[in-house]
Amino acid sequence: MSRFGYLRDPLFLSALAGYALNQWLFKALWPALFLQGQFNDLVLIPAALPAVLWAQRVIGLRDHDRPPLWSEMILHLVAWSAICEFIGPHWLHHGTADGWDVVAYAVGGIMACVWWNRSVRPVPRGAR
Repeated sequence: MSRFGYLRDPLFLSALAGYALNQWLFKALWPALFLQGQFNDLVLIPAALPAVLWAQRVIGLRDHDRPPLWSEMILHLVAWSAICEFIGPHWLHHGTADGWDVVAYAVGGIMACVWWNRSVRPVPRGAR
């Protein structure tokens, strides 16, 4: 099985480029609600999870180089949803809580995990 590319992963790089282009170009050119609201939420997990997993690998919190596991994606989906849609808006008074953002995070995360794991064979229990 090949190693996950982390910061060289094509989906990560595409999502990061899409986020940057949307943030600094597309939103200014086109007032489409999807570009103004949910596009950046949709690419959150594909654009952030590989960098977080790479950092976890470097400091020893992740002990393998397989593509992101479903459990890792779900853990980060829950954590980022709590931070961005509950803690930020309600406790820090920064941002607006929006359940549709969580739906976009989840859809992007599911699509990313399907992509990352499309050719991965199951690893036997106890194997690294």
